[in-house]
Amino acid sequence: MDDRAARVALTWLAEPGHRAIWALVEECGAEQALVRLLRGDVPDQSLRAAVLAKTADLDPRRRADLTLRRAERLGARIVVPSDDEWPERVASLATLALEGPLKINLDVRPPLCFWVRGALPLGETLDRSVAVVGARAASGYGIHATTEIAHGLASHGWTVVSGGALGIDAAAHRAALAAGGRTVAVLACGVDRPYPVTNSAMFERIVETGLLISEWPPGSEPLKHRFLIRNRVIAAATAGAVLVEAAARSGAIQTMGRVLALGRPAMVVPGPITSAMSVGCHELLRSRPDATLVTGLPDVLEAVGRIGEYPGAVPRGPERRRDALDEESAVILEAVPRRGSVTPEELAERAGVALRVVLRRLSLLELAGFVERRGNGVALSRSGSRAP
Repeated sequence: MDDRAARVALTWLAEPGHRAIWALVEECGAEQALVRLLRGDVPDQSLRAAVLAKTADLDPRRRADLTLRRAERLGARIVVPSDDEWPERVASLATLALEGPLKINLDVRPPLCFWVRGALPLGETLDRSVAVVGARAASGYGIHATTEIAHGLASHGWTVVSGGALGIDAAAHRAALAAGGRTVAVLACGVDRPYPVTNSAMFERIVETGLLISEWPPGSEPLKHRFLIRNRVIAAATAGAVLVEAAARSGAIQTMGRVLALGRPAMVVPGPITSAMSVGCHELLRSRPDATLVTGLPDVLEAVGRIGEYPGAVPRGPERRRDALDEESAVILEAVPRRGSVTPEELAERAGVALRVVLRRLSLLELAGFVERRGNGVALSRSGSRAP
């Protein structure tokens, strides 16, 4: 049995990310790890029991062969670490340490393999990628913010990565597709099982210009716990992640926790304080000083780009013609009454400026169209008073 088939069998015997199996593969290779697992040569008693239950009706080698044949018929391929297109960034999961006794926080090791649908090379496609994640029950505000950010990322040559779910995920994928860019959906089921079904057409469009990827073999069901396992890949495979909307308890919050643990840019879009869909975002910003508040595409590009690649512009209000005036001219213009006229002597008194300065600046203000002569005095010109 070769390395690929062995990795398929191992992924079938235990859920992806399993700490003990990954360590065994690192120690002796996938083929030998499978042999040892099948003969019970592992210290983990629960793992031995799970393997016995799985192999009661079907030999894992036979299962791997059937799965590979099925994938070939579907047009899906398997990618393993020895392939040129393997995404190297996921290796960071080897040292990921998370707090808490939950199994989901322990079994976060790198994938053994990926199933892929789509023609693009996996590693190259993920090399410049940003995850955009959030709530399924997204608001109009969340969809708008997601669309702006994802469309902009795709337009700048970044791959948009998300989980293919309803709400924020789907908005991110669709925005990238609309921009003519690349997008990758990381699934918690087989690449032949569109979930949710309502996104089936979107998944087919992604296959044409992007990638569908999964750690689970074709035919695998979208079980609830698999979404939490999947989230570590979204965090590890990308250069950073943007959280747009999230309730207090959200899988997207878990994804961001893994992004932060990996030391990647964790960007959070704030929302209305009255929105339940922004509670998780605000709590993350409040409790994690290493999370970054972003309000649009420029902030995201600045966080994930190379130093100096996307210089951030300082937010400024609308420019007005008066902004170009020197300080003395601005003071004198401000002293001109909104209605009626004023003599230069009265203007000097109102502005607290010498008469000779007033006379000199008035000539410049008149040439610029801010004031006009009226008898012995000056007044705001009609065009000047309405100037933006």
